Parts: sequence; structure tokens; C-alpha cells
Amino acid sequence: MGRFVPNASWVVVVAAALTTFSPAARAQDSFLSEIKGGIMAHDAPLLASEKEGGVDVNLEALFLSPDFLSFLASPRPHVGTHINTSGDTNQLYAGLTWTWYPFQNPLWGAFSFGGSVHDGKLHATERDRKALGSRVLFRLGAEIGYDVTEDWRISLLWDHVSNADLADENESINNVGVRLGFRF
Repeated sequence: MGRFVPNASWVVVVAAALTTFSPAARAQDSFLSEIKGGIMAHDAPLLASEKEGGVDVNLEALFLSPDFLSFLASPRPHVGTHINTSGDTNQLYAGLTWTWYPFQNPLWGAFSFGGSVHDGKLHATERDRKALGSRVLFRLGAEIGYDVTEDWRISLLWDHVSNADLADENESINNVGVRLGFRF
């Protein structure tokens, strides 16, 4: 069975879908807080060696923080994906995101923590593939952004997946890129 490799037309469809949101699309009872989409450099050489390549298409949905998470400073649950355009490792991830405005609006920062599942190699024999050691990985993210309008924001994201040395092999993957977000 072949691997799914999105082409340029698929990326255009995703970008068009993201631009269809408007203030009129907001619902008072929406459970969504924000959606984000972007382009990431896959396996960027930060904190780990660069072996895999290509560009990742990143999509993420953030949900309103439920009341029971207030004791953790009300993080927003998120789900997302990195789809690699070169046939290397793809990911699905979920976790919690904390966002704060340490400076004055419109600058903000965010930190996320959670888990990821991937379709990459557990034990790589090819020189251009990572040996990730485990199908389930930890995921950390850090983001710096700017609120362009009340609805739209742009940000720089770094995220890191690793098994935290819980498996024999642990070649992590770092992604770095730009995202556009729409807030509900």
C-alpha cells in the first residue's frame, strides 16, 4: 500500500477552506475557539539532526477550555496534524495549549503539551529517515504570534516530538513554520 503524499492542489483546497471563515461564521454556542493552518519546515535542525525533509502542511483546531481545566490556568484542548509533502513522517496530535499576552496586545505567546501518533519509522535503516522508537510520542510546542485583527492572527511555531528516551531509539523531529489562525 502506497503512502499518501498531498500535492499542491490539496494544499490550495485547504488554504481556500481556511479563508472561508468570517465573523458571520461565529456561533454563540460554538465549542471551537480557533482554527489554524500553516506551512512548516519538516525536521528542522533544532535540538536534533536533520534527516527527513520536505514541507509539512499543519492544521489545528483549538477548543474552548472546559471548566474542569480551570485549576490548570484554563488551557485550551487542541487536535492537529502535520502532513508531510515528501512522503516522510506524518503526525496526528492532541493536547493542551496555554496562551498568554506577556506584552501588550497584539503580541502573544503560547505553549502546548500533549501526545502524537505518527506513521514514520520506529527503527530506520535508511539514512534519510528518523528512528522514532515508538508509535506514540510526546509533543511540545512554543508559539509567538501577532493579532492582525480581532478575528485573524499570524504566528511562528516550533514543535518537537520525541519518546523522551522511553524507547531504545529516540531521534526526535522538530518542525518550524508560520501559521494563520482564525478565532471564533
